[in-house]
Order: sequence, then C-alpha cells, then structure tokens
Amino acid sequence: MNVEIPARDGDGYLLSMDAWTPEIGKAMAEADGVELTDEKWEQILKAREYYEDQAVVPPIRKFSKFVNMDQKVLFAQWKTGPMKPITKYGGLPKPTGCV
Repeated sequence: MNVEIPARDGDGYLLSMDAWTPEIGKAMAEADGVELTDEKWEQILKAREYYEDQAVVPPIRKFSKFVNMDQKVLFAQWKTGPMKPITKYGGLPKPTGCV
C-alpha cells in the first residue's frame, strides 16, 4: 500500500484526528505488521461510530456490548488489549485506562 502516513506520536497514534482516512488506517496497520481482517475493520468503524455519538473512546466493557461481542473474543482477536489498536487504526484518541 503506497499511502503516506501522517505524523504519529511515540505510540503510533495520529497527531491529528482530522488526518485519518480509511486508507491511512489500513496503511498504519500494515506498517505496524498488523493484519486487519474484515471483522477487525468493522470493529474499528464501530469504535469511530461510538466516538462520533459519545465524543469519548469507549472502555472495553461498553465497546464489547456496543458491538455485541464477548470481551474475551475481542482480546483473542487482537492478541493485546483490543482498544489500543482499534483506536489507533481508527484515528481516534488513545483510550484511557485500557490494558
């Protein structure tokens, strides 16, 4: 993918949320060596939807209910705390208090 990735902070989050596009989100994941399945991409878009409605990054408990998935499944899919990569590749702010 030949997409120029805008400036990111030390954790890989975009410095400007306004710079995000779906292509940039996918290029960021590719640059980080993360495979985005269709299901993972849908979760990213749902997190953006939640953020647009609530103006806050959802905690994992609320997000798992929002997408109607068990938290354990989300953790298994992402191999890490799911909210960090979901928000990072979704161009959202860093979640607070996530593991």
